Amino acid sequence: MSFWNHLDELRSRFVVCLYIFFAGFFACYLLSDKLLDFLRRPLFKYLPEQGRHLYYTGLFENFFVHLRVAGYGSLVLLSPAYFLVLWRFVAPALYERERRHVLPFVVAASLFFLVGTSFAYFVLFPAGIRYFLAYGTPAEVAWLTLESYVSLVLKILFGFGVCFQLPVVLVLLAKVGVVTHSMLAAHRKNALVVVAVISALVAPPDAISMLLLMVPLYLLFEGALAVVGLMQKQKDPTES
Repeated sequence: MSFWNHLDELRSRFVVCLYIFFAGFFACYLLSDKLLDFLRRPLFKYLPEQGRHLYYTGLFENFFVHLRVAGYGSLVLLSPAYFLVLWRFVAPALYERERRHVLPFVVAASLFFLVGTSFAYFVLFPAGIRYFLAYGTPAEVAWLTLESYVSLVLKILFGFGVCFQLPVVLVLLAKVGVVTHSMLAAHRKNALVVVAVISALVAPPDAISMLLLMVPLYLLFEGALAVVGLMQKQKDPTES
């Protein structure tokens, strides 16, 4: 295929992703009240009963927050469909034996995305919310707005989901021969620096939250390194 044919194919895949997104968006909008309740739950757990409110300061703010939640819900819950569509764009460039990894790749990418969002929701949120609500003195009371809280939560959930794609991306690059085990092993220190930077950008601005992302991310890198090494040994048993 020529460059323009590839471009047309990419555009058609993008259109399919848009159809999937809007179908999921409509469904999630109908369930946006329940999704918002799910997002509020970690916060309300640590607030006194009389203080379990999120305030909005603009007439349209509540409506647009529901739209945003529906959009993110479509991206997260339908992530397997997006990965499958994008993989079908990449698959024709691979050998037949490499195409057999379509299903494992889609499953792994979806699984790690959901694991990342689940880690943020069930591990990071309780620790971070408890820490920040207890910070300061009793004279300082949280007055949380709907927009600020939901924006922060969605950013963290989506960011963790993307960050947890690291091992999937590394294994995929090794499959197509872009990286090798020795190459990754030689850049362990650089990987640690990159992981630290990513953690500082994605996690909330406190040391505990950054460590809660940095540690599993680096462990995922080491896990991917071990998988790549195992793949190379199976491909070439004489390789040390």
